[in-house]
Amino acid sequence: MIISLSQLSVGYSLSHPVISDINLELRSGQLACLIGENGIGKSTLLKTLTGFLPKLKGSLLLDNRDIESFSQRELARQVSIVLTQKPDVQNLTIEEIIGLGRSPYTGFFGRLRAEDRQVVDDAIATMGIEKLRGRMIQTLSDGERQKVMIAKALAQETPVILLDEPTAFLDFPSKAETFQSLQRMAHERDKLILLSTHDLELAVRFADSLLEVKKGTLQAVSASEVKASICAIIDRQPLF
Repeated sequence: MIISLSQLSVGYSLSHPVISDINLELRSGQLACLIGENGIGKSTLLKTLTGFLPKLKGSLLLDNRDIESFSQRELARQVSIVLTQKPDVQNLTIEEIIGLGRSPYTGFFGRLRAEDRQVVDDAIATMGIEKLRGRMIQTLSDGERQKVMIAKALAQETPVILLDEPTAFLDFPSKAETFQSLQRMAHERDKLILLSTHDLELAVRFADSLLEVKKGTLQAVSASEVKASICAIIDRQPLF
């Protein structure tokens, strides 16, 4: 899968785009991290890449096909997304929630086949949440819920996975474990995984490419540039 962006502008108003003139190509087999300050447009970009928001102008192609030419069902087989807000569902078990990731293949109320259940089991094992399988979604902590929603995206079996702050509610060991799992998945399963994050040290450690949103633009940055930014932030902190 190749995502090609050319002169792309995203946002809610053509007169005031959040990010403009994006020129970028992303390919399967890599973990890409989107970095930048809060409220600068990272989530808006991710929503545009998955078709939740229409592009303002420019070109957005998935394997040389315009994203707007996909039906909703077709797009759900190509791109999955996990946003930071809590899922608007209750009284479903974790296994049932993750099983909803199979809906592009079975229909929303479709019966899971044996192969679908195997995919669900694999997603649960990948995220290490076997002990949560029978729990109800509303009983989970924020961190547990985040892992479940990532597993649901994995069960959707799309070549592209978009994640908005997937480690926001996790402790540091769980953050590192999640980054490592996502990197391994991108490499071993040939997926394109793009996530937004404020965990710069982990992004530098695990990402194949780093993309920074700054002053209404998006540009690739090197790990050394990000490390320099981290050092500058640390140097500005008071000692007492």
